[in-house]
Amino acid sequence: MPRRDNPMPGRTIGDHGIVGNMDTAALVAIDGTVDYLCWPHMDSPTIFAALLDPEEGGEFTVEPALADARRMQLYVPETNVLITRWMSEAGSVELTDFMPHPEIDSRVPRSLVRCVKVIRGNVDIHVRCRPRLDYARQVPEAEAYGDTVVFHAASASVRLGATVPLRVGDGEAEARFSLAAGENAWFVLCDEECDPFTEAECRHAFGATLDAWRRWMRRSTYRDRWRERVDRSALVLKLLTSHRHGSIAAAATFGLPEATGAERNWDYRATWIRDASFTVYAFMRMGYVNEAEHFRDWVETRIGNLGEHSALHIMYALDGSEAAEEATLDHLAGYANSQPVRIGNAARTQTQLDIFGELMDAIYLSNKYGTAISHAGWAHVKTIVDHVSRHWRDADEGIWEIRDKPRHFLHSRLMCWVALDRAVRLAGKRSLPAPIVDWITERDRIAEDIWANFRHPEHGYFVQTRGGDDLDASLLMMPLMRFVSATDPVWLATLDAIGTQLTDDGMVFRYRNADGLEGGEGAFTTCTFWYVECLARAGRLHEARSIMARGVLYANHLGLFSEELSWRGDPLGNFPQALTHLAFISAAYYLDRQLAHPEGQVWQP
Repeated sequence: MPRRDNPMPGRTIGDHGIVGNMDTAALVAIDGTVDYLCWPHMDSPTIFAALLDPEEGGEFTVEPALADARRMQLYVPETNVLITRWMSEAGSVELTDFMPHPEIDSRVPRSLVRCVKVIRGNVDIHVRCRPRLDYARQVPEAEAYGDTVVFHAASASVRLGATVPLRVGDGEAEARFSLAAGENAWFVLCDEECDPFTEAECRHAFGATLDAWRRWMRRSTYRDRWRERVDRSALVLKLLTSHRHGSIAAAATFGLPEATGAERNWDYRATWIRDASFTVYAFMRMGYVNEAEHFRDWVETRIGNLGEHSALHIMYALDGSEAAEEATLDHLAGYANSQPVRIGNAARTQTQLDIFGELMDAIYLSNKYGTAISHAGWAHVKTIVDHVSRHWRDADEGIWEIRDKPRHFLHSRLMCWVALDRAVRLAGKRSLPAPIVDWITERDRIAEDIWANFRHPEHGYFVQTRGGDDLDASLLMMPLMRFVSATDPVWLATLDAIGTQLTDDGMVFRYRNADGLEGGEGAFTTCTFWYVECLARAGRLHEARSIMARGVLYANHLGLFSEELSWRGDPLGNFPQALTHLAFISAAYYLDRQLAHPEGQVWQP
C-alpha cells in the first residue's frame, strides 16, 4: 500500500489554475508545478498525477532560486493562458503556461508549452520533468534524441523539447540554467512523433492562441457587475467542451475527495447528460449558440444509436462511447490520503430520470434561440417523451447518484414534468406533429402528484422524497424550471427551510440524511448559486446579493470553483467543476437584472 505518513497535501486543490486545448487539460499549481495531466485526452490515463500521490504520481516542476519569493498566478485577460510569478528582492520570474488552441494555424500540435522568463535580476532555474505514465503504473525509459528527450513506456510515449540543454535521468529529464533580465527558455511537451519546435514556432503558437481565445470571448453578451468572473467561468466551460465531439466534461479531474480521508472520490471526466444540458443553458445566455448546437448534435447521435427498447444513459465517454467501468487505483496514496482513488464511474448504470428534463430544456432553448430541430431530431424527442410518460412514476437514484436503494425523488419527478412541458412548448413553437393532448395530460398528472405527495406532513413545504420529511437543495430548481412561482407561499416556506436547515455562511449542503455512503461531505458549491437565484426571484435582493458576495469568495485565487467546500471554505472535490460555473453564470445574469430594475418585473427567457 502507498505510504500514509503525510495526511495533508503540499498543494491543495485550490492552489491550481487550469490550461487546456478542449481535448485535455493540465492543472498548474501556484508553485509552477504541473501535478495533474491526462494524455492525450482528458479521459486518458495520467502522465502527471502528483496531486493524487506526491511521491509516485509524476510532475513537471519549475523552481527559480529566489529565497522568500512571493508567488502569484493570473490569467492573461480573456484567455486560458496562465501566468505564474515569483517576486523577491533578488529578482522576479514569470512562467507562462498554455496549450495551443486547436483552431490556430501552427506547426505546434497537441502540446503543453511552458515559457520561463526572468523579469528582473539574474536567476538560476531548475526545471524537472518526471512523467509517470498510465496512472503512474509505468516509469518510462528516458532517452535523448537530439535536443529532445523521449519518455517511452508500454502504454504511451511523450517527447520533451527545450531551448536549453536537457539532461536525462532515471525516468526523468531536467535542466539547470541561468537567465538574465529579459531572457527566456521554452519547454514543449508533446506526442513522441512530433519534431522539435523552434522558439519562433512557440512564439507564433502563443500569439495565435491569445488571439483565438480573445475572439471567442468577444462573442459574449455579458457586460455587467461580475463580468470578469463570468468571463472566467465561460472560459472554464469552454475548456471542458470537446472541440472534436461537442461533449462537455463534468470536471477535468478524478479522485479528488468530497471529504478528505474518506471514500467519496469519483471520476468526473465524462459527459453527464444533466450537467452538459445545464452548460448549454449557460452558453445560450452568453450568446454562444454554436456550442449549444454542437452538443445537441452530439446528443442526437447518442439517441439515434439507441435500440428500440433502450434508454439514454445518464453519462457517456467524451467521444460518445459507453462510459468506463469503475475501478480503483490502489497503488496511489490519494489526495490527502483519501482512498480509494477511483477511475470510471459505477453510476453509469444507474437510473436517473431527471436527465430527460434537463436535456429537453436544453433542446427547447437551442431551438428557441438557434436553428430549428430536424425531422429526425424531433423523432428522437418524441422517443424521449414517450419514455418519460411510461416511467415517471418509477423510483431512481436521483441527481445526487445515491449508492443506496432507489427512491421517489422530487427532483426527478420535477424534471419529468419539465421534459413533457418543454416538448409541448417546442411542438407548439415549431408546429411539429405530436400527441400534444396526451403529453399535456401526463404533464399535469406529474404536477398533481408533486403537490399531493411531496410536502412536509407538518409544515407543508416541499421535501426530498415522496412521503418523507427531509430537505434537498435540488428543490431550488423548482422555480428556476418554472414549475412553481418564485413567490408562491409553499415555495417561500421551502426556501426558508433550506436557508435554515441546509445553509451555513452562504454554503449550501445538498441534504442531511443518509445516502448509502460512509463519512460526510462538504457543502455543494453549485447550490450556493441556485440559492442566490431563488432569493433574487423571490424579490429578496439584499439577501441574494449578500450570499452572492460570499459565494464568489469561495472560488480560488483565479476565480475557479471546485465541486464542494470544507467548513473552512476550502475547495474539495473535482476541479474545476462545470456545474458550479454555469450556476454562477445564471445567478449573475438574473441578479444583475433584478438589481438594475428592483421596482418592477423583468422579463426573462
